[in-house]
Amino acid sequence: MEIKQAEFIKSAVKPKDYPLPELPEVAFVGRSNVGKSSLINVLSNRKALVRTSSTPGRTQLINFFNINNCLTLVDLPGYGYAKAPPELRKQWGPMIETYLAKRENLRTVVLILDIRRKPSDGDLQMLSWLENYNIPPVIVLTKCDKLSKLERARQTVLIAESIGRGKDELLHFSALSKEGRSQVWQKVLQLLELGEPPA
Repeated sequence: MEIKQAEFIKSAVKPKDYPLPELPEVAFVGRSNVGKSSLINVLSNRKALVRTSSTPGRTQLINFFNINNCLTLVDLPGYGYAKAPPELRKQWGPMIETYLAKRENLRTVVLILDIRRKPSDGDLQMLSWLENYNIPPVIVLTKCDKLSKLERARQTVLIAESIGRGKDELLHFSALSKEGRSQVWQKVLQLLELGEPPA
């Protein structure tokens, strides 16, 4: 599957504003500053499909993107940014959980973790929600280029243990080298049953 089209559809907060559930959806979620925007841009083969920012917590809405008219990528708000206004932080959890609970065409969620950090309470809450709503996760460890091979192996084991998963379930990714792009697509497309990874 070659990516010929990748374009923004719309932003939403409440289910009544979501696009029609015509295509299977893959949602992306993670704590603020985890590299979510960079991952989506690399996967979609676009430099700025999703705007990256040096300011964590910029994604405050649910953003929908059409890929080849055959699936939708969904950028969920980043969580855990302490400097965001308290009112905004209170909205993020319900906004994300409502989407997970009510979106009938959601097929999988890519949960993004920084390989250098211990999973946060927010990450563990997200895994709990995914389990509760029977949504299979694709767990991606970002910023892998920032660690040596030894540190990377050690951190992978620690993260796997802390979230109760096998280390083989965790996919490594680097936005800099694009390492892991095909593996992430392969896992996503297996869950969507859509065939080969995009070129």
